[in-house]
Amino acid sequence: MKKTFNFNVPNKKRDRQVEFTIHQIRKYMARERRKTLPEKADFWGFDCKIGENEKGASAIHEKEISKKILEFAAQELESFYIEVTVKPETRQKKPKSIEQNISDESE
Repeated sequence: MKKTFNFNVPNKKRDRQVEFTIHQIRKYMARERRKTLPEKADFWGFDCKIGENEKGASAIHEKEISKKILEFAAQELESFYIEVTVKPETRQKKPKSIEQNISDESE
């Protein structure tokens, strides 16, 4: 998804539009997670970029999206740009040395 969202929409309050925008992005990500995974993939990962415009967009983690949108709303920006790219990923195993340290600490 590559899209510019506006906060100022006629006939809608700004706060409701902010909530609607966050909801739309979450709904898109949930829809992508429901798709069938390719072979040898464990989960869907997301590459996210967000900024005031397309050129000024910077990479962020998917869990930071809502926080960043609320920051933009607090700065009284009129719109913002977001790019969410889906990619299949596999889980990485922890190195044995870390697993041993964790089990040693718990005993």
